[in-house]
Amino acid sequence: MVKTDSMNKVNFPYFDPDFDKLLERINGPTCRVCIDNESMDDCTVVKVNSVNKQGLLLEVVQVLTDLNLTISKSYISSDAGWFMDVFHVKDEHGNKLTDQKLINYIKQAIGTTRETHNSAKAKTYANMVFSHEPSNNNEHTVIEMSGTDRPGLFSELSAALADLHCNIVEAHAWSHNGRLACVAYISDQSTHTPIEDPNRLASIEDHLTTVLRATITPTPTTNQPNQQEAKTADFLGGEGTVTNVERRLHQLMLSVRDFEGPPSRTVSLPTTPTDSESDEEAGMKTTVKIESCDEKGYSIVNIECKDRPRLMFDTVCTLTDMQYVIFHASINSDGGYAFQEYFIRHLDGCAMSTDCEKERVIKCLEAAIERRVCEGVRLELCADNRVGLLSDITRVLRENGLTVVRADVETQGEKSINAFYVRDMSGNKVDMEFIESMKKEMGPIALQVKNDTIRPSSPERSRFSFSHMLKDQIEWFSNNFITIK
Repeated sequence: MVKTDSMNKVNFPYFDPDFDKLLERINGPTCRVCIDNESMDDCTVVKVNSVNKQGLLLEVVQVLTDLNLTISKSYISSDAGWFMDVFHVKDEHGNKLTDQKLINYIKQAIGTTRETHNSAKAKTYANMVFSHEPSNNNEHTVIEMSGTDRPGLFSELSAALADLHCNIVEAHAWSHNGRLACVAYISDQSTHTPIEDPNRLASIEDHLTTVLRATITPTPTTNQPNQQEAKTADFLGGEGTVTNVERRLHQLMLSVRDFEGPPSRTVSLPTTPTDSESDEEAGMKTTVKIESCDEKGYSIVNIECKDRPRLMFDTVCTLTDMQYVIFHASINSDGGYAFQEYFIRHLDGCAMSTDCEKERVIKCLEAAIERRVCEGVRLELCADNRVGLLSDITRVLRENGLTVVRADVETQGEKSINAFYVRDMSGNKVDMEFIESMKKEMGPIALQVKNDTIRPSSPERSRFSFSHMLKDQIEWFSNNFITIK
């Protein structure tokens, strides 16, 4: 439009002052983030508006998850090429976000999720155990290991890397349904620099793959080959973006088909409580259902399960990596229980068409939900770092009947921070008497039991002495224990 004066003479073009904001909203910046601390009394509301792209929801959830924020509710809509999302979040203590530096970081991090990163061996996550500051993995070589798990395998892999003169700077391992996935950041033992010699890298990969395949038996009942491998990796995702290490662990688990293992929970349909479980315990079982919305051409995924940190990341990550687009979603948690509903289609715009496909998605979501849930004893240890330390610790555990089912290991300065979930190799849960024995004999060691129930102690385990376990094997290590929690 143009503006005229009282003499009907045209003086200058007139532009609506909001027009520039409209153009900015449509064309750029591609992401607008609003953080609202006024609307809700008990949580902070994070609103994100952006031009949509496949995987954007996962990137936003990843930013919030990496800061250990709890997402209690979320509403997602991404029709017509525009992404609009609302998250109700709290910090790890259950409070609203009041730190302005944290608020500014969230705005910046979400606002730049579409930018590409050129660093091949960098990571963009802060894991749930340690500090939010990621280590500089440009200076390390990344090794991925995946395959069929067995008791003590993580310990054997750690020992193999030590024998190959590799220093493990950081490592993360998941074990689920008889499968193992591990990502390790290593450097040369003598120079503490990345290992770049192709011949040496090939030798490391071959050696680790041999360890992974040591107990493989033929599986004539399945058409899927056993995938046991170790390889160097660069963590680069699509369009040059850096892949989150926990997302990579999900991908590795999916590649070795951990969803085909025997489930530890019932999915698909609710079950009737047995005589050995209470109504409350039965009501906390995981259920995953998939329905069709023929009118709109969506497949509707409904998930009900026990709530826990990082749950939304795990489910969104799985659907995204299975090449589904999330158009709408509603997330809610109440009383320790989570309810998630996703309206999805294939990348080609089609809904799920067969019962076989629906069953596979259900199994994969079940596996994604279960991978982080470890029943066992959680050990958190801190000691002066040295080459071979992880190998020594895990060997001692293995030799005394304990196997590592999940591990997070990181080097912070001169210290090595280790967090393990361990279980008895025989399949029994580590009993409370054993835990108390460890505390009394070794002093200020922080142990947290993740089991909902503790089995009565057995005579065999009652005679288990933690001091005997460490004696003459890593004696120097006992003086460096520090309470983490």
